Amino acid sequence: MPTYEYTTTDEGKACEVCRVVFEVRQSMRDEPLECCPRCGGPVRRLISRCAVNTRGEKSMLSDRNLKEKGFKKLVKQDDGSYRDVLG
Repeated sequence: MPTYEYTTTDEGKACEVCRVVFEVRQSMRDEPLECCPRCGGPVRRLISRCAVNTRGEKSMLSDRNLKEKGFKKLVKQDDGSYRDVLG
């Protein structure tokens, strides 16, 4: 279940929870919250960064995984040309 971040839209009606960014675990099917669960003040859902593993053997972007899926990985060389390092 994803975790969504929310913050207040009205500082005057905010409590100590919604005055700063707070997190709520919700289903992707749930509608975004419109009010703070503690004080009832208006809130909005924030667009947040997500974590993507880009290192190690299990990474979606590992050389092994890219090669298995049929992708090319081009690396720029000193002369300005590109070379496929997975080839």
